[in-house]
Amino acid sequence: MRKKAAEMWARLRERCRRDAGMVTSEYAMGIIAAVGFALLLYEVVTSGQVKAELQSIVKRALSART
Repeated sequence: MRKKAAEMWARLRERCRRDAGMVTSEYAMGIIAAVGFALLLYEVVTSGQVKAELQSIVKRALSART
């Protein structure tokens, strides 16, 4: 009986020690990385050359005849 209880206790401890997800610091680093990527993407999309190309595409799409 004692051996069975010890085995059950060991399994319970092992289950509690598993890494089931991110901790708060990992969430913070993930958010910082996502914000950095979003800022970089925003800067690229709003740059002069890309902005002109996007406007050109929209103008062609709106003036296209079907």
